[in-house]
Amino acid sequence: MKKATKKVAKAASAKPPKATKVAAKPAKKVAKARVAKVSPRTRTVAVADEGEGEAEAPVARGKGKQLVIVESPAKAKTINKYLGSGFVVQASVGHIRDLPTKSAKGDKQPVPGVDIEHGFKPTYEVLASKSKTVADLKKAAKGASDVWFATDLDREGEAIAWHLAEVLGIKPQNAKRVVFNAITQQAVHKAFANPRPINVDKVNAQQARRILDRIVGYQASPLLWKKVSRGLSAGRVQSVAVRLVVEREREIAAFVPDERWEIGARLSLDPNATATLAAAWAQFLARLDDKNRGPTLKLQNAWLAEHQALDAELVELGGQRFALACTASEPRDLSAEVTRAAAAVGLVDIKVSSRDNPEGKGPARTVRTLSGTVDPKLRYRVRSMETKRTSSRSPGPFITSSLQIAAANQLSFTAQRTMRTAQSLYEGVNVPGEGQVGLITYMRTDSTNLSGEALEQIRGFVQRSFGATYLPEKPNIFSSSNKDAQEAHEAIRPTDVARRPEDLREALSEEQFKLYNLIWQRSVACQMSPAQWDATSVLFERDDQKTGAVLRATGRTLAFDGFLRVLGVQATDEQTLPALVQEQKLGAFAIDAVQRFSAPPPRYSEASLVKTLESEGIGRPSTYASIIGVIQERKYVEQLDRRFYATDLGEVVTDKLIEAFRELMDVGYTRSMESELDEIEDKGADWQAMLRKFYKGFSRSLATASDTMTHAKAEVQPSIYKCPKCGAPTSYRFGKNGRFLSCTRYPECDYAAPITRDGRPMLPERVDVICPEDGSDMELRSSRFGPFLVSVQYPKVKFTINLDKREQIKYPTPPALEVDVACPKCGAPLNLRSGRRGPWLGCSKFPKCRGRLAWTALDEATQAELGKQLATHEKAHPPIVLRRHDGSVIPEGTPITTLQIPGGIAELEIHPAALASIKAAELAAAAGAAAAIAAAPAG
Repeated sequence: MKKATKKVAKAASAKPPKATKVAAKPAKKVAKARVAKVSPRTRTVAVADEGEGEAEAPVARGKGKQLVIVESPAKAKTINKYLGSGFVVQASVGHIRDLPTKSAKGDKQPVPGVDIEHGFKPTYEVLASKSKTVADLKKAAKGASDVWFATDLDREGEAIAWHLAEVLGIKPQNAKRVVFNAITQQAVHKAFANPRPINVDKVNAQQARRILDRIVGYQASPLLWKKVSRGLSAGRVQSVAVRLVVEREREIAAFVPDERWEIGARLSLDPNATATLAAAWAQFLARLDDKNRGPTLKLQNAWLAEHQALDAELVELGGQRFALACTASEPRDLSAEVTRAAAAVGLVDIKVSSRDNPEGKGPARTVRTLSGTVDPKLRYRVRSMETKRTSSRSPGPFITSSLQIAAANQLSFTAQRTMRTAQSLYEGVNVPGEGQVGLITYMRTDSTNLSGEALEQIRGFVQRSFGATYLPEKPNIFSSSNKDAQEAHEAIRPTDVARRPEDLREALSEEQFKLYNLIWQRSVACQMSPAQWDATSVLFERDDQKTGAVLRATGRTLAFDGFLRVLGVQATDEQTLPALVQEQKLGAFAIDAVQRFSAPPPRYSEASLVKTLESEGIGRPSTYASIIGVIQERKYVEQLDRRFYATDLGEVVTDKLIEAFRELMDVGYTRSMESELDEIEDKGADWQAMLRKFYKGFSRSLATASDTMTHAKAEVQPSIYKCPKCGAPTSYRFGKNGRFLSCTRYPECDYAAPITRDGRPMLPERVDVICPEDGSDMELRSSRFGPFLVSVQYPKVKFTINLDKREQIKYPTPPALEVDVACPKCGAPLNLRSGRRGPWLGCSKFPKCRGRLAWTALDEATQAELGKQLATHEKAHPPIVLRRHDGSVIPEGTPITTLQIPGGIAELEIHPAALASIKAAELAAAAGAAAAIAAAPAG
């Protein structure tokens, strides 16, 4: 350790290294700083500019220890362990400067901190929360013999280093910048032995991104305030991400399915056991779990294997591939064809029943069910069997996006949770016996590359742990699927593969352990041999009659686990085929002909949205988590059952932004902007020219939209429902709480109702609850805050009962007693309530003030007096008790579903004009289908 420390110290005291390619650029590429006089609140303002001239004079250095500045205290603690006593490591705790949120007094710039008319020159100020941090760093730098900048190696880390250098008065080309992909002793010492200047091109790329986002946010958002609603905000990248969710929502709404039929049979190896198996199979399928669901496909396959049976599907009929289907554009009745096919497979006494499905579209408007009896004489014979050896290669090591996707799918982690946990593993964890240790490499990367040292380490581990059979002859090399990879360093991997997850179990939190285990397993598996499978396909031909029906059964067994030894074999629905021989005879005990409809594209999950953001080039790996977080915080999308739904607000905002900024909201344009930022970083492209080009079109679109765009509240969409108050047609409007149903005669008629996602009015529903205030019936209603119970006499009777997040009865809390005791925080009177642990005191100004006072802090006399007041108050305000119509008490926590009265849901009538339009459309569709059938060739 002493030798390593000396090596670092020597590097620190040596002459400045030769200028790198970045430092060798003309002097005009070096940002200069001017310190301006500002108010005490602003502390310090620096203007970043490109041009000739000297930077702020460097601060005179002392003879103390060398100062190393990083972003986080955890990272500082880990690095400090590897540097000698001649170093002191301090943390900036993230960014220290940013563009101001408000323009200075008298400054009429439309975008605070950005001088648009003079080359988009940014003005930065020290964050109010970081004034002490900056003062401490300046003091430490003044007494230090040298200053090192060891922030992260991406654009944001480079920008933080530049801002630190600016406030410390160090020129970028003179700064000692060190980067490392992993916080290990070897990586840290190597970095300190090879310092470089701050990469100004990288800083300019980050600066251009920040200015772009600031311009869009500060100039497009007021347009939304004017045309939609106050308080809304637009974002250059986030708004395009919302567009993806909105467009997927509309794809689903517009989707019309195709129809197809599938015919399957359950075959028994013992032809004489079919009658017994048929009865047992029917009983098995009738079993329901606690969620009222039948047996899963996995359970069905297990039952078949246990009873020496298998599942097969019809693949050939009369020498032709079986494919019975019709498209959404040409729906037709397939009953006759499916009846013939089912008879050929072995059903007799076949019947096809039909029913209307009002929810369906196209072919799905009619649901058909085929039933029949299996012919007891039915036999099939094995026509052919084929087994092929196939292999599956291990997936590559994680990059940022694939880590977020895997963590979402396997651990149910959000992208933000994944990146927060990965950051903690990278910066260091206290491991017993080792101290503070960085466990993984840098987690923001597009690269699937592994260093030679890492490959050697992982392959050696595989050889020792699993043997030569599991080690491929040559290292497995993977290429990134992202052609625009920016942070082209190493993939995410453990810093030392010998640190097994189970050995670190006590040192890690639950989420750290889960994520480290995921990364460790993928890193080891990526350098292991492929898994090998034996895939078997068996064809069965009907043997009792020559109908031309051919069934196929498939199965797969694992021949060699390979990399799955580490990753594990994922549970599948594939069946395990029993032993069969050529020409073997089998019986059938069940045949099903099932009508299927194609499914619309699925809504985005967090994993699939990250994958789409990556494939479309929207943002960069380091921004995916914040993008997904922001669009949810702004209420433009919401997540239900782990799927993203566009809100009414998200749809309206997206439509308005597309109307105003068609180019800005285009996915391809967003991708090209990312490429231009890459050009600034990689090739030193002119960032100001890029901003001028962007702003020229943006400002023109902004001006046009301000003059011509209509307000969202003025736009209406027709509805099919009749107003229950006056009988007029209704329409959909947009209000502060989203879309709602309104009478077209408004304001003469004031009828309005909230609606569901698909536009159905959410009308009151009768429930088995009596209002405790006046004894009237209560009904279930919905508002923007969720469902609630209210008297049918509302608004005359204003008593309400709220439901919790699980839609269970939540009893109202009795009113608090305001007492003559001052809040220790703000001085306002405190409220006194009874709690589970006795009386407690909280500020009456809650939630503005969250002051509390312990009951035990009061003297005994005060406690006694307040106790009497509380008893009197509670007697005057007894707790509410809810009862059913039969008088029985409804406990708190009762699910509302158990209180709903069957048939108690109100329905709105369809307006006659809308009904006529619907019938005309149906007649036109039927005529079109009949014409298509008549025009089809015979046979």
